[in-house]
Amino acid sequence: MDNPVTLIGYGEAGQTFAREAGWRSQAQVFDLKPIDELYAEDGVTGCSALGAALKDSAQCISVVTADQALMAAKNAAPHLNSKTLYFDMNSVAPQTKRDAAQEIEAAGGRYIDVAIMSPVNPARLAVPLLVSGPYSEDGKAALTVLGFTNIRIVGDDVGRASTIKMLRSVMYKGVEALTAECLIASEKAGVTDEVLASFGNDWSEQADYRIDRMLVHGLRRSAEMSESSQTLLSLGVSPMLTEGTVSWQQAMGEFEISPVPKGLNGKLTAILEKMP
Repeated sequence: MDNPVTLIGYGEAGQTFAREAGWRSQAQVFDLKPIDELYAEDGVTGCSALGAALKDSAQCISVVTADQALMAAKNAAPHLNSKTLYFDMNSVAPQTKRDAAQEIEAAGGRYIDVAIMSPVNPARLAVPLLVSGPYSEDGKAALTVLGFTNIRIVGDDVGRASTIKMLRSVMYKGVEALTAECLIASEKAGVTDEVLASFGNDWSEQADYRIDRMLVHGLRRSAEMSESSQTLLSLGVSPMLTEGTVSWQQAMGEFEISPVPKGLNGKLTAILEKMP
């Protein structure tokens, strides 16, 4: 990789990509909550200002929380070099992506709508990426050089990739919320084993994983699902169930259960101890 890459946000996604690809000093990082020890461990260059992180960078990857995605684009725009590729990998509504694209392109940058279609771990650089927008071909080529291996262009319109992600999340994150609602009630009623048995042999393991993800990432998922709700509204579909998903994801994240117990029974016990 000859050109430096800027990472806006150094949470799970940013860390995983930088470590797996071995970007090290080629990666310039800006995060609102910098962790200098982590930057040193990964060999990346931590920057105290976004402008410094974007200096001399031909490509920028934004991986922040959904509620910060548009602000990240607005703050980055004045510091972009001519024709900088701006990869917006955030889980937000298509209109949010289009608003961000206007900010980036008005400053001379090239905006690429990227949807991350599965957890970054354990897939890492093989995580499925959907790409859309007028600069998709250039974006795919650059992402390949950066080390990503599973990239698919889905259209020329900014917002198409994010629409697919947002509507998929309605189902996936919704199933997580239903799982929590069902099994927390089952645990309170003392019938968890019977309910799980009625679903089939592999359901307990799936439920354990879904509840784990909510406890670890609930707040981030809640922000994402708010964007899914906006996506549904823009299509004239009432987000009745999705609004419930927003509430459940937020509630599970706010329990702040850490470390998360192993096993479904341990998780359910810890949740009930947190509930009024």
